[in-house]
This record gives sequence, structure tokens and C-alpha cells, in this order.
Amino acid sequence: MIAPRKISLKAALLSTAAFTFAMNGFAAPPACDADNGGLKLPSGFCAFLAVEGIGTARHIAVAPNGDVYVALMGRRGTGGGVVALRPDATGHFTTKETFGTGSSTGIGLRNGYLYVATTTTVVRYKMTKGELKPTGEMETVVASLPEQNEHEDKGLTFDGKGSLYVNVGAPSNACQSQDRRAKVVGQDPCPILEEHGGVWKFDENKLGQKQSDGVKFATGLRQFPALTWHDGAVYIAMNSRDQLDTLWGEMFSAKENAERPAEPLYRAVQGDNFGWPFCFFDYGQQKLLLNPEYGGDGKTQGRCATGFKLPEATFPAHFAPVDIMFYEGKQFPAHYKGGAFIAFHGSWNRAPLPQDGFIVGFQPFSGNKASGKYEVFADGFAGPAPVTGRTQAQARPDGLAEAPDGSLYITDSQKGKIWRVIYTRK
Repeated sequence: MIAPRKISLKAALLSTAAFTFAMNGFAAPPACDADNGGLKLPSGFCAFLAVEGIGTARHIAVAPNGDVYVALMGRRGTGGGVVALRPDATGHFTTKETFGTGSSTGIGLRNGYLYVATTTTVVRYKMTKGELKPTGEMETVVASLPEQNEHEDKGLTFDGKGSLYVNVGAPSNACQSQDRRAKVVGQDPCPILEEHGGVWKFDENKLGQKQSDGVKFATGLRQFPALTWHDGAVYIAMNSRDQLDTLWGEMFSAKENAERPAEPLYRAVQGDNFGWPFCFFDYGQQKLLLNPEYGGDGKTQGRCATGFKLPEATFPAHFAPVDIMFYEGKQFPAHYKGGAFIAFHGSWNRAPLPQDGFIVGFQPFSGNKASGKYEVFADGFAGPAPVTGRTQAQARPDGLAEAPDGSLYITDSQKGKIWRVIYTRK
């Protein structure tokens, strides 16, 4: 009699995952790394490092055939552009092409074109079926967006009806006449809001547009490359204000600065105003308060009590959301269906407390409403040691995208890594 063969727990999980993938019409999943590529994930999930060293990776777009396109941030006028990647049979990216120039963040595939948002333009490339790298000339969809030295990174999204949406961040912390100076009051009205601090809507098919050709879709926003179209609206995860303690120390302690200004998740439709620079949303009190630049004292609502749209959900101060996607796949458990994954880049403004927020979070939704508090989905990016400065983090999540099989890609801007997260247990 032949003794039954022993099967390891990992092999059993992968076998179960292979069966699940086959039932859903997908090929068997790639093998995960023994340490999940350094990530900490919920029970039943695993990950592998698909590539590293590709550059300062920002947002990511995935083609139906599995090819991947990653926008790259440039520094001091060098670098940037796009890296195109094709996976081998193991799921690792072994074929690589680069093209384009300019520091880029937003990227998306739409109707046979690859759209890329630099700090001052939106451009596109015609894609050819079967080809990894576009062969045609770059076309400029939107030109001459405002040049700025703060909050210049642009995200993009499409509504599926012919319109393109782009964030134009505010080159300011709180619209002071002298930015980030102690006890300098805010300008009222805030002139920055004329060309910044909002979402602009453009025609995705028209070339050579300027900002004035677009429509200001929503306003009262600080910085928010994390935007996506979902459920008939633009969903936005915003970076809230900094330096309450260093600018207004008589009213706010370092601990209050580190914990109070929530990072809000907004649902934006035409004409919405979310209150920047006059207000900030307090994470503990869960209400909109008057900023000290406009007479606030950390308690007063003033003009912020009415007239501005409130968040759908909130996240801890200074976590710095940089990408958002709603999960529509079939591989992950039902809990994740229709919910929002958010890439948090991590803080710089929590000293003397340790820096925090280097995670991928998940915000559950029930229908079109946020349901409960956010969850930490992927952790371990920053490394084992406490982080006192943002550059000390070993990795910083920047981009999210759903693979054709329903698994999840996560990019990193520190060392140019891409992880693929897979569900392995039902």
C-alpha cells in the first residue's frame, strides 16, 4: 500500500487558488514569494515582486492582454516618461520598453490610446494591437496647464462618455499671501482658486486644448492626484493641510498637527465646493472647521458649518493618498467588490512623532455609500524601523491597478517595484 503524499500548506493554498482561477476562466495564478515580497496582507492573500528598479513609479494602467504601463516621475528636468512591461509565464515582467518624457503621474488606457498626465500637459499615444510600445507620434490633448513648484502632479480619469478629468492642485498650503509663514492670514477671496485647487473637465478626443477650453468641474480642493470615475461621479482622496503647529503654535500642538487634519474621500459632481482653503476636516471631531488662516481656533466652524460638501469617508492625517481604484474583479472575496483601494504615500509632517501612512488601505462600500472605517490592506512598505523622514521608508505605495484576472498591482516610487497581490483561499 502506498502512503499518501504529504502536501505543504502553501502547496495546498496554491492548489486551491489554481482551481478557483480555472473556475473563473483564468490560467493558474503565479507563485507568490515566500515572504510576500515583504508585504503584510490579510489572511488568504499572498504577493510576489513582479519587477523592481524601473524608476520612480507612479500610477499604472493594465491592458486586457496583461501588458502594463507605468508613469514615471522625473526630477530636476530629467527622467519621467512611461515604462511598458510585459509579463512572462511566471507573471514577472521580463520585457521592458520606455518612451516619452516629462515627470508623469496619471496614466490610463482608453479607446485604443494611452493617456499620460505630466505636470503641465495631458498627452496620448495610439496603441497597436500586439505591440507593447506605441509606434505613432505623441499627441497633446491638453497643453499649458499651470506651471507650479508645489502640488504639481496630475492624475486623470475618464467618465466613459467622452470626457477626461484632471486635477489641478493648489500651489499653496492654505492660500496665505506668503506661503507657509507663521501667523500670515489667508487671502479672501483666494485668487489661487481661479486656475488651481479643482478638477477640470476636458474632451478626451479633442487635441490642443488649453485649461480655458475645459470646464471647472469641482473646486475647494488642495492636492489630489488620487481621483477616479465611479458611480456617476469623480471620487477624490485629498491631501489635507500641513503645519498647524509650526504656523499656529499658540493654538495647535505637534500632536494635534499630526492627528487632526483628516485626509478626506470625496464624491464630486459638477459644481461641488469642498471648502479649501477656508476649512479643514477634523479627523477626531469628524466635522469641518475653520482654518486658522481665516480666523479659526481649532474649535470654530464659522463659514465651514454650511455650504461645503462633506467627505464620504476620512483617513488619518498626513497619510498622503496618491491613487484610488474601485475593485470590480471576481478574484477577491465579495467584501472587496465595489470598495475602494487607496495607495497612501506616507507622511512627512508628523514630527516629532514617527512618520506613518505607508500603506494600501481599503474603504468598504455598501452600494454607493462608504460603509464603516477604512482597513489596512497592505502594510510593510516602510520596513521594520520607525520612519522619522519620508525618504527613510524602504518603499512608498503610489499606484494601483486591477489585473485582467482580478489580482491587484501596487507600484512603489522609492525603488521602482511592482507587487502583484493574489487571493489564494476561499
